[in-house]
Amino acid sequence: MKNNIYMDHAATTYIKKDVLDAMIPYLTQYYANPSAIYNMSNTLKIAIDEAKEEIADFIGGEPEEIFFTSGGTEGDNWAIKGVAYGNESKGRHIITSSIEHPAVLNSCKYLEQKGFEITFLPVDKIGRIDLKKLEESIRKDTILVSIMTANNEIGTIQDIKSIGEICRSHKVLFHTDAVQALGQTHINVREMNIDLMTMAAHKIYGPKGIGALYIKKGTKIDNLLHGGSQERGKRAGTENLAAIVGFQKAISLLKENGEEENKRIEKLRDKFIKGLLQIEGTKINGALGDDRLKGNINVSFKNIDGDLLLMLLDNEGICASAGSACSAGAAYASHVLLALGLDKKLSKKTIRFTLGAKNTEEEIEFVLKKLKKILN
Repeated sequence: MKNNIYMDHAATTYIKKDVLDAMIPYLTQYYANPSAIYNMSNTLKIAIDEAKEEIADFIGGEPEEIFFTSGGTEGDNWAIKGVAYGNESKGRHIITSSIEHPAVLNSCKYLEQKGFEITFLPVDKIGRIDLKKLEESIRKDTILVSIMTANNEIGTIQDIKSIGEICRSHKVLFHTDAVQALGQTHINVREMNIDLMTMAAHKIYGPKGIGALYIKKGTKIDNLLHGGSQERGKRAGTENLAAIVGFQKAISLLKENGEEENKRIEKLRDKFIKGLLQIEGTKINGALGDDRLKGNINVSFKNIDGDLLLMLLDNEGICASAGSACSAGAAYASHVLLALGLDKKLSKKTIRFTLGAKNTEEEIEFVLKKLKKILN
């Protein structure tokens, strides 16, 4: 077997060939600025509209509710800061969870410095918030609840529909970071009462540097970027046409074969977890079964340091991670694992495997074999 096994799909994915093929004409042939008035630009405007239609259809929204961004981090920043400043006259209280992505947590901490009050909800041992505590935390001056659809480190999926219902009943805006969940679990913004939702193409075999923020029609939100009149005056900057078309194609492929691919990856995940639990001193973190993202395995090894294990796996050609790629290399313990109740020592003995389209049963068996060899 060729020892080049990539198991870090939560960090990023490769671009599928069909996606790349769809992008190339917009890099070499249709390269004009969409804001110009000549015919080539009109072709590009049509491409943008078609991409929005595809994405909106996939999540149950409308094309005019899709706004392209540079990725998940910009989307989270825009949703949180934009709603905060756009609704400041109503209140300055925001609710989020203790296990959000740094783009959400640090946006909220920034707003704290500006005089906003943030409630960071705790989670249980599998990473879920308490819906009763959420409802009890909502006040008259609460303007936003931001809870991720699924966690990027441990894969736990939240009860988004119930969270949306609570927010709607209290007339509070609801934002969810769906960057990890898109394509891996059912999402419908109408059914789930979602007002704002962050997405990124590079988690679904699309290009890096492109994402989208779903903003429900009528939502009051300030701009994050100021400049030209792109994106109906809400998000300035020349559109990244090739990436937008790539995002559209990645969504199209999810519609075609995403369900079948998810079933296959889920079987691999369960086989991997079963094998890991046969190794002495292992602990699986997060939810199990349907409440977990299809390809996520987060495991603690009590007998070896996580960074050392990652290095030894890398020597075998196996790519995994210690958690969020956006915090990789940080000396501190994972805030997600600490929130679950793990101590700092065990949290630093934890690694994340995330499976994707190219992983095979043979690779699972190979990695388990290498892990057993290393740990014994």
